[in-house]
Amino acid sequence: MTAVPRDLWRPASGCDDDCLPTAGEVPTVPVARRVLRLVTALGMLLTGIPVVLLPVLPTRERQALVSGWARATARAFGVRLVVRGRLPRRRALLVANHVSWLDILAVLAVAPTRMVAKREIRSWPVVGLLAAAAGTVFVDRARPLTLPRTVARVADTLRAGRSVAVFPEGTTWCAGNGATDCRPGGGFRPAMFQAAIDTGSPVVPLRLTYCCATTGSTTTAAAFIGADTLLRSVARVVAARELVVSVTIAAALHPARDADRRLLARAAESAVHLVPTAGAVARARLRPVPAVTPAVPAPALPADRELGLAA
Repeated sequence: MTAVPRDLWRPASGCDDDCLPTAGEVPTVPVARRVLRLVTALGMLLTGIPVVLLPVLPTRERQALVSGWARATARAFGVRLVVRGRLPRRRALLVANHVSWLDILAVLAVAPTRMVAKREIRSWPVVGLLAAAAGTVFVDRARPLTLPRTVARVADTLRAGRSVAVFPEGTTWCAGNGATDCRPGGGFRPAMFQAAIDTGSPVVPLRLTYCCATTGSTTTAAAFIGADTLLRSVARVVAARELVVSVTIAAALHPARDADRRLLARAAESAVHLVPTAGAVARARLRPVPAVTPAVPAPALPADRELGLAA
């Protein structure tokens, strides 16, 4: 791994190719199985276009359809989903650590919600069309002055009763065992937390972890980092045997109307990286985030070469 200095405007992890699994470290499936997975996954992505373009369905039925599609698409890539905990019934701002492009499918499978994504994703083949049709809120990091409008759009979505998901680390990183030096400098970016404060919405921390069920250990096979290309990352995922993504839902944080978004971001970050077990979550009652004078919204962050999906 490579140490990367903190840059407020360009979130970056300390990850490089050394963070990825070495040859033979992760059990693989035969080549024919990999090709089948790729073809099936492409078919599922194309199937997703009419799924997100069916506004005529009642909200609950449409959300169930999107959730099922996301879970099936992840399975087509050879990835199994495990969920621990339960989401609140009301709309919320969902915040998660960021490891891979697979994170999007994992979050949608748990909570069919609107996403916050960098503007460049709109130009991706198929995925960009799906993201735009699903009402994704795009962040233009080349124009910092537009960030307040983006936060306002997230707040409007929450007021309308829709949940929003964001990856506030601002970029992907390997999340490997003991790889604390790889974590993006600056921690969770606080801008989008202002939308939860302004609308009185709970913040629900999600922790995403990837493991190989065959070996029983965590793996960085799904990580999309450094100079990695999307094609190379997809090839690594479809080759892996028994890849599992776990989504652990921590207790919701309920910010006061005059809470500080920076303190709220820090509390959510602690819940994501030090999340208790499911039983402890069920017993715990987290206090509201300390109320302090609100701060001015932070400027946006410019795009980087990693898969950053949140300001």
